Amino acid sequence: LKSHVYICTSSLNRNEYQGITYQARKEIHRAVRKILEAEAKIFRRPFNERFSTFDGEDHECALWLLLKRTQSEDKEVRLQAVQELAKNTHWHDYQYGTVAQTCDQRTAIGLARSKDIDLRFFLPPPSLPKMKNGGLWCFGGNGLPYCETLSKVPSETVELFCLQALVQHSKVSSHCDKIEAHGGLQLLQKIYQLRKDSAKIQRNIIRIIGNMALDERLHSSIVRAGWVSVLAEVMKSPHVIQSSHASRALANLDRDTVQEKYPDGVYVLHPQYRSSQPIRADILFVHGLLGAAFKTWRQQDIDQPVDKKASEVQEEYSQCWPKTWLASDCPTLRIISVEYDTRLSDWKAKCPVETSIAYRSNELLEKLRAAGIGERPLVWVSHSMGGLLVKKMLVDASKNPEMDKIVNNTRGIIFYSVPHHGSQLAEYSISARYLLFPSVEVKELSKDSPALKVLNDEFLSFAKDKKFTVLSFAETLPTHIGSMLKLHVVPLESAKLGIGELIPVDVNHLNICKPKKKDAFLYQRTLKFIQDVLATDLGE
Repeated sequence: LKSHVYICTSSLNRNEYQGITYQARKEIHRAVRKILEAEAKIFRRPFNERFSTFDGEDHECALWLLLKRTQSEDKEVRLQAVQELAKNTHWHDYQYGTVAQTCDQRTAIGLARSKDIDLRFFLPPPSLPKMKNGGLWCFGGNGLPYCETLSKVPSETVELFCLQALVQHSKVSSHCDKIEAHGGLQLLQKIYQLRKDSAKIQRNIIRIIGNMALDERLHSSIVRAGWVSVLAEVMKSPHVIQSSHASRALANLDRDTVQEKYPDGVYVLHPQYRSSQPIRADILFVHGLLGAAFKTWRQQDIDQPVDKKASEVQEEYSQCWPKTWLASDCPTLRIISVEYDTRLSDWKAKCPVETSIAYRSNELLEKLRAAGIGERPLVWVSHSMGGLLVKKMLVDASKNPEMDKIVNNTRGIIFYSVPHHGSQLAEYSISARYLLFPSVEVKELSKDSPALKVLNDEFLSFAKDKKFTVLSFAETLPTHIGSMLKLHVVPLESAKLGIGELIPVDVNHLNICKPKKKDAFLYQRTLKFIQDVLATDLGE
């Protein structure tokens, strides 16, 4: 049983307080009496009567009992104790400090993943050692300062480049070991504290922590570097991207209640906190060309009404409707959104990485299996090229016995303006100046592409056999591509899959997956489809 003694300060005036030594001994003696009485109550042992009656409050004894239970070998007892600790919102500062100083790693992570947690439960990040010569990014060397003398690139941009390199390294387990061994966790903590003015820098740092948290051997180092308190604070952010990155990192750290692991680019939008509510099914969102895990699924931008204040409009606006609207309407779903890099042109490609649909399919399938996709009933929601990727993943999974669950548990698929037979964007790629060297993704979208025809035929063959329920939406308005092009990215005939229902919608390609409001047709029809195909699984 750990304990901390809090001693009130005393005057140095001997006549007034009989001396500081006397006062200190008196306070320590009183504190020891409390500790011994509390220990006797907790372990139900007789209390030595040489000490006077215990004058501690009942809630103080309850605090120590809860702390003891958080270290129980019984998992249910342990989780219940953490839950009860998290509910305390009216303690004194010293009581929160007691928990922060005495709780173990597992309890701290559990508290950080508790909704509306009081941040006083966590110790602040430890004091960081002074950096050696060479600056923050050199680990003692002088390479970066020398490079900075050769360029006028802003320091924030330089740091972002460094972070992007570390993000790639953090995807490799052996590289994570080296980052930790060279003090990378402390370095990132220092950069994080110094760059509170840059959400992008902080987001990349938390992304690295989330990747390193996939390795359980590094959990203790991450906690000791003070990241739990930082992540708990970011979880409260009103910005969905920031909070979702923190949620992913904490989920990877929480081995008490989370069996799955969330690799880079796989984000849980709901539930992001510990919950006793069982998860009945999974919804998986897959964006398209130039999309992202969050921005693709935001509410459509609307003009501010004259009779409404800007603050009221902002409160109603959803940065990510699957996280807000869908989670509210279907709380027993686990909602996941994936992210992968795409580009229109190879003109400014930073790295010569493989970006074909076939490569993306294999990469994402492995990540999704690690995240437990296929263990529950599943609905896919896709936009644009993401729909082709969904088809390819299902075709590939149907040929791999280890991926059978993903196919067999698929209940339905939603396609938002998916170019099953090609896109006009590829046809215009040569004439557009900034698409002088179209990327692999764009080339694969060529109209009547043989590869797309083979993929579509293969998918239709086994989709009909599996009797997948499919809903497709098609754009009817043209989209502005830069300042030069205005076209229907996915014509109606290309959005026709060959099975399921097809609904034309009066929006352009970018807005077809962005409902104007919660009661709009686009969202309500999507919600109805999900509820219908999962009716049996959700018990509705």
